[in-house]
Amino acid sequence: MTAETEKKLKEFFGAFAGGANPFLLLDYDGTLAPFHVDRFQARPWPGVRELLLRIERQGRTRMAVITGRSAHEIAPLLGMDPPLEVWGLHGAEHLFPDGRRELEQAPLAAREKLDKLRALLKRDSLGGLFEDKANGAVMHWRGVSARKARLIEQRTRALFEPLAGTDGLALLEFEAGVELRAGSGKGGAVEAILREADPGAPVAYLGDDLTDEEAFRAVNSVGPHGLSGLVRGQWRETEADVWLRPPVELKGFLEDWLLAARGVA
Repeated sequence: MTAETEKKLKEFFGAFAGGANPFLLLDYDGTLAPFHVDRFQARPWPGVRELLLRIERQGRTRMAVITGRSAHEIAPLLGMDPPLEVWGLHGAEHLFPDGRRELEQAPLAAREKLDKLRALLKRDSLGGLFEDKANGAVMHWRGVSARKARLIEQRTRALFEPLAGTDGLALLEFEAGVELRAGSGKGGAVEAILREADPGAPVAYLGDDLTDEEAFRAVNSVGPHGLSGLVRGQWRETEADVWLRPPVELKGFLEDWLLAARGVA
């Protein structure tokens, strides 16, 4: 961890003394858990779940997971009781801890185009792993050879790109995959959550992927009491304030959160 990162973290946790309850917003894959080719086997880094449970039991932090996954996939993997609030589908879906669910409806024309695309990809997944979402179609190529990945990407883009920019559909790129989708993004989810925050409430968002950049920007816009963190083994260009390498620096951040939150009124 660099000296600059340590300074920013110290300043951020110092803001907890202001008394407003803090907000901890978290991506899942690549952030709380290492990537797994089988996404249903992507369990949190050792020790992370226990730290999140301790933060939850303090009763002072509002926590939410903001993920590209369908929201219902998080609780079985994270194993917290009660479950955390989850914004799924990059923010288009909101799953409350009590089980209530809200889903942003895509325009009819977008839904029809996605239905046709899904039917095609269910017959032929182009050599990749097709993921069917309520508001989109996703193609993954994680874990295959570089040559095969290029071929899958080329074939996928040939299908997805002509539809992007029409009827509310957009192309979302991420590491080892691409998604054609409709609906709000992670930045919109962060903004919706922050509308319920008290003035000056500390808020942090931790993420790893390109899809997290708009969430970083949303948190950065709140000023010095906001912190965006890139959680990743290797550095990449980002708008995040700090870089945390998992799992050690991620766990250190959560431990510091526990200590800082003890002083929240």
